[in-house]
Amino acid sequence: MAASVEIKNSTAIEVVCYTDPLCCWSWAFEPVLQQMNVEYGDMISLRYCMGGMLADWKRYHDPVQAVSRPLQMGPIWMQAKQMTGAAIDDKIWFKDPPASSYPACVAVKTAALQSQEMEKKYLRLLWEAVMVKGKNIARKEVLLDIAAALENAYPESFSAEKFGIQLGCKATVDAFRADLQEVSYRRIERFPSLLLTSRISGQALLLTGNRPFEAVAKGLEKLLNG
Repeated sequence: MAASVEIKNSTAIEVVCYTDPLCCWSWAFEPVLQQMNVEYGDMISLRYCMGGMLADWKRYHDPVQAVSRPLQMGPIWMQAKQMTGAAIDDKIWFKDPPASSYPACVAVKTAALQSQEMEKKYLRLLWEAVMVKGKNIARKEVLLDIAAALENAYPESFSAEKFGIQLGCKATVDAFRADLQEVSYRRIERFPSLLLTSRISGQALLLTGNRPFEAVAKGLEKLLNG
């Protein structure tokens, strides 16, 4: 494991996680990322890139999963719950289905204006809201409520008022567009996906889909020992 690796440089591996607030598999993948941070600590840096999985239902079609309507998303979430054991409430897809993941993606980039750490914590609260509590994160009032909860937890690090003012401003929209361009450039077609890049050798490795921690650790150690 990481303890056996000779550390040649701090933050030796850049990790980009391509994800989306409405991706159930990304939510189920979070424990793997948490374990990665515990095991590898300062040897890695983690950045989230918003994938914009669902622009709207008029344009959405997943031929692999045969999903083109909100009701068809429910069984996918149920499958993810059964396969991973993650807490997932699939009932949202017939109670109050989100119309798009774009508002939530923009909200994540809005939180990032305050700090990268607050961006990660806001994304975590987004996932908990939609996956566990069945909240419609396409609604602005839900996004603002999540910001208020984040401020209550970290009053010295996050301002819900500032978040509300900046939500949807040009800087946040442009940041999300940059994420979409990166996803397109990297040809990321499945979430979550991890791009591991060695700062020492420049070698990169792309891991696609919800992988077990052992697969991620194997990729990291391959680059660290490269």
